[in-house]
Amino acid sequence: MSENLKIIVTGGAGFIGSAVIRYLLDQTEHQVLNIDKLTYAGNLMTLAAVKDNPRYHFLQADICDRSAMQKAFAEFQPDGIMHLAAESHVDRSIEGSDVFIQTNIVGTYTLLEQAREYLSTLSSATAQAFKFHHISTDEVYGSLDADGLFTEQSRYQPNSPYSASKAASDHLVRAWGETYKLPVVISNCSNNYGPYQFPEKLIPLMIQKAINHEPLPVYGQGENIRDWLYVDDHASALYTIFCSGKQGEVYNVGGHNEVKNIDVVNTICDILDAKQPSTTLSSYKELITFVKDRPGHDMRYAIDASKIASELGWTPRETFASGIDKTIQWYLGNPDWCGQIANTYSGQRLGAIA
Repeated sequence: MSENLKIIVTGGAGFIGSAVIRYLLDQTEHQVLNIDKLTYAGNLMTLAAVKDNPRYHFLQADICDRSAMQKAFAEFQPDGIMHLAAESHVDRSIEGSDVFIQTNIVGTYTLLEQAREYLSTLSSATAQAFKFHHISTDEVYGSLDADGLFTEQSRYQPNSPYSASKAASDHLVRAWGETYKLPVVISNCSNNYGPYQFPEKLIPLMIQKAINHEPLPVYGQGENIRDWLYVDDHASALYTIFCSGKQGEVYNVGGHNEVKNIDVVNTICDILDAKQPSTTLSSYKELITFVKDRPGHDMRYAIDASKIASELGWTPRETFASGIDKTIQWYLGNPDWCGQIANTYSGQRLGAIA
């Protein structure tokens, strides 16, 4: 693959998207166009370290805006796209699904059509070198029992409005690859965590609430299990797939770190007890509070990431122990970023329906 590609990254001001852009600008010589609508979860502070890089370009636009996407493709002349723009929080999808349908389904359709139109203007060889990389989630597969792993052959069984919208977008991408021969690749990842994550998600929410000595709300009894993937590991996996993934293939990306939610919270408390002991509590664990479970809460996710390891040579570098320590250290060291986010989200519960 060329050392000087032009890559569109959608949702590049979000948590995973910004990690991908930082990776591309730090580790490669590629040019990047970040297309982001800047919703509540989009934050350009995540890209402060690269905003002055001459290879970085930013366009504030909605991926559902056909004319804006057409103009972006025509002017930037990309060699590929890494599509991460999505509404992603399950609780918010329970509370209001419309924006998930629009962004995740209609937005993906709009990008597929604009990519198809753009490729029609290129030579056959140049068009075939293009890649449309759609980044999705393991939640499209539904829930696992105590045994087994999600593989690329697992059947789709989404259980939330969020996962259903992502499943639909996966199917659109696959169909455009089959019907129109658009050069596509799909990846489905496990739960990400790390620096710059919006604190509606479990790990940053627990860190922030603990620091503020607020109750730590754990759904049900905290027995739900997730496979945790450090975001910088995910960024390297996505670039590997973008460069070397085979057209039309699906790659599952996991961290090999299955942990119960309650154990995640206990680990966060243990690390904070050591790094920043409370002056009023013997342990932050005193703040743990069990609350009514999320509607349709999937019990267990676990990824079989053997395909990306055997075919593309990628494996995660971080264990959960090393990744969570780095994550907590980052949040403790970046109070300004955390304070700005607090102005838009105070940690209230979302998606609690009767």
